[in-house]
Amino acid sequence: MSTRPLSTQALGDAQADKRLQILDGVRRHGSISQAARAAGVSYKAAWQAVHTLTNLAGEALVDSSVGGAGGGGARLTPAGERLLQAAGRLALARHAALSQLGGAGDATAVGAPRTSMRNTLRGRVSELVRAGPREPLVRVRVALDGGDELAALITRESAELLGLAPGLALLALSKATAVRVAPAAGATPGPGVLAGRVQRIYRGTQHDEVTLTLAGGQQLVGFAERPNRLRAGSAAVARVDERVVVLALAG
Repeated sequence: MSTRPLSTQALGDAQADKRLQILDGVRRHGSISQAARAAGVSYKAAWQAVHTLTNLAGEALVDSSVGGAGGGGARLTPAGERLLQAAGRLALARHAALSQLGGAGDATAVGAPRTSMRNTLRGRVSELVRAGPREPLVRVRVALDGGDELAALITRESAELLGLAPGLALLALSKATAVRVAPAAGATPGPGVLAGRVQRIYRGTQHDEVTLTLAGGQQLVGFAERPNRLRAGSAAVARVDERVVVLALAG
């Protein structure tokens, strides 16, 4: 009997978050709650991880039962077992490949996520801000290479699954269409307001596409409303809304 091939999207990068660790915990312990405790995340975050992997794989990875005489439990489906086996092989191959690279920057460039987002910026977590113990959102302040600062608003479960903590290296991603560029004159500095100089500008009918070089040398693409006085070499600022920033681990 042939088995349905799993989507490779579900494998991701074993170092990127704790989703595969939680799946392995279900295999070991037969329980979502015990898998969550072993991974150091909440029960809710563990279920989020299972749902995300299931969506990516395209079929159920975990069978679960709630309550009853046995108290409920969970086990991996055959697809879940295959996914963990494939992840183990992928981790070995990745380690062998990255060991041949010259440095952390090489590994980050090779392992960068493939998305439609034009902007991928290197940085480190500077602070995690929670409004209260029951607040489901976390504001993550990110110090970019070069001194600028971004903020990202994410769920508490996402912060847990990524293992976010001050000093952790990560990538901040955003769509170019969510970045607003304007002349630097009169701009108020702060998180999400990035200063740079125009490297390239492509004129449009209503908006201009602008590539900025930031203080640390990183490139950022955004759009400026027309008319504007921007040109190559102009000082400019880019405003990046914290609600559109996506975070990914850098290695």
